[in-house]
Amino acid sequence: MDILTWTYILVGASFALYIGIAIYTRAGSTKEFYTAGGGVSPLANGMATAADWMSAASFISMAGIIAFAGYDGSVYLMGWTGGYVLLALLLAPYLRKFGKFTVPDFVGDRYYSNKARVVAVICALFISFTYVAGQMRGVGIVFSRYLEVDINTGVIIGMCIVFFYAVLGGMKGITYTQVAQYCVLIFAYMVPAIFISMQLTGNPIPQLGLGDTVADGTPLLQKLDGVLTDLGFAEYTSGRKGMGDIFAITLALMVGTAGLPHVIVRFFTVPRVKDARLSAGYALVFIAILYTTAPAVAAFGIYNAIDTVAGQPVNDLPEWVGNWQKTNLINIEDKNGDGIVQYTPVAATNEMNIDRDIMVLASPEIAKLPNWVIGLVAAGGMAAALSTAAGLLLVISTSVSRDLFRTFKPDMTEKRELLIARISAAGAVGLAGYFGVNPPGFVAEVVAFAFGLAAASFFPVIIMGIFSSRINKEGAIAGMISGLTFTILYITYFKFINPEINNADHWWFGISPEGIGSIGMLVNFVVCYAVSKATPAPPQDVQDMIQEIRIPRGAGKAHAH
Repeated sequence: MDILTWTYILVGASFALYIGIAIYTRAGSTKEFYTAGGGVSPLANGMATAADWMSAASFISMAGIIAFAGYDGSVYLMGWTGGYVLLALLLAPYLRKFGKFTVPDFVGDRYYSNKARVVAVICALFISFTYVAGQMRGVGIVFSRYLEVDINTGVIIGMCIVFFYAVLGGMKGITYTQVAQYCVLIFAYMVPAIFISMQLTGNPIPQLGLGDTVADGTPLLQKLDGVLTDLGFAEYTSGRKGMGDIFAITLALMVGTAGLPHVIVRFFTVPRVKDARLSAGYALVFIAILYTTAPAVAAFGIYNAIDTVAGQPVNDLPEWVGNWQKTNLINIEDKNGDGIVQYTPVAATNEMNIDRDIMVLASPEIAKLPNWVIGLVAAGGMAAALSTAAGLLLVISTSVSRDLFRTFKPDMTEKRELLIARISAAGAVGLAGYFGVNPPGFVAEVVAFAFGLAAASFFPVIIMGIFSSRINKEGAIAGMISGLTFTILYITYFKFINPEINNADHWWFGISPEGIGSIGMLVNFVVCYAVSKATPAPPQDVQDMIQEIRIPRGAGKAHAH
């Protein structure tokens, strides 16, 4: 069977599975819509969290970044993985013990203020829409290639699928759909990685294949360094980013992970606080399987792509190039008319432009793997993008229905709240689709901005809200507004107002827009602390509540002997 047939079969079967699960587990109450009834097992929640967290950026774009950035791309690996450890140790158990569905819910109660709750809702919406734009873009890329439609049509098809199971199933439907999506995406990621590792190095374990030798006995990474330097590029294993920028991006991604609203809410779907910690541990193992494989996928992909195209006759290029040219995500232009593809780092002479987001999806075709493997990767890319998009849409709908409407209409019936949640999810799908059609960058870059916004807005007020009883509502509101505003203005200035000066010579302290969330976080901390010190302490009952969150049940004061 051809690639298109396999793709229709595998993507169609996976969609049928997701929709079937959504119908079977549809939410009948707000508790089921928001937290799946609080009865999910730690193992299932760990899988669902991994799928929720490993978005299109992880599946499609991260290996693409590493493929083209080499060593510098490792910041995404370190930041996203380290952030998950931070989340599991510092935040998840305490937020679970506090017993609120959403971050704005926590902020509103902890800071005893509806103003603080509304500011937190605005932050959550900013973060979620920025993040979901990247997911919808990923959906469009997958559909545009494998269903042979343009990228905008692909986004619209993805919107319809997400709308169906996010609006119908709520968190209950999404949780069990995400368990299935994790199984699909990890299988789809590992199978081609194992195939290609065997092809290039003879080693079936991709993580080990990365450090192994190719057919002529040269280590793979050394061979790749040689190929790139011969073409005029920097060595793959050399870093070009400044140490300060690498630190800032890694920190922003770490604390951004810990402040992501759609990940935090997952810890309310398990029965006990102990289960929240356990499911975080499971999720880390499930995430590590893909994350430790990504550097190998990146190196294999860029090596094969250059090997099959650079220096080859324009009229005799491999079939995969023609397939991807239809999507406009790879362009070949014979600028000097010599009939040979020149791949160089100089724009004026470079004749091959590859969109970095296609690297993972195109790798099986480049390596001439069986057509069913190519169809499987399409299904995996869809699973990764849709699982995170659904989680984000749920955060958006919950923020609107629970944290906005219920704040101003506390006597609203549960049935009406559920209806508003579903209507707002539908509206969010439409807006997310618009951002998918008109994205502000490539997938992982857009997602990095979302992490920066989460770092600058939520992380300080959550961490200080748990570990300091002195921080008050005035400090929290001022901190969130200042951190978020600073980060948005910096990103907007360099990415949209003056993109021509978006380089290390003009960045503040040499920190790129992807890493500025770490400075925004410091702004938030300083403003929050200073304003809290200058204004009255929180009421005594709030201070007592904070102490209760931090003390394990059954623990008492030590007695003097």
